[in-house]
Amino acid sequence: MINVFEIAVSGLLIVLAFVALNSKSLIKSVMLLSGISMLTVVAFVMLKAPDVAVTEAVIGSGLVTSLFVFTLLSFRKTGEIE
Repeated sequence: MINVFEIAVSGLLIVLAFVALNSKSLIKSVMLLSGISMLTVVAFVMLKAPDVAVTEAVIGSGLVTSLFVFTLLSFRKTGEIE
């Protein structure tokens, strides 16, 4: 039998993906993608794959999000017109 929590996490993943794609702000899109990564961690834990969940939490949510944020901030600094 399908768990209601699994359906809720799956639906929230889909909704966050559409909101991230349609967002006008780049930083908002990056934060939404970070939220998608954290929900993916929850999904992997529900699928009883804790090793994959830890890897996704460290690399997907932590490293990639910080890389996106630092890159976005560096482009804003160099692209500013004075």
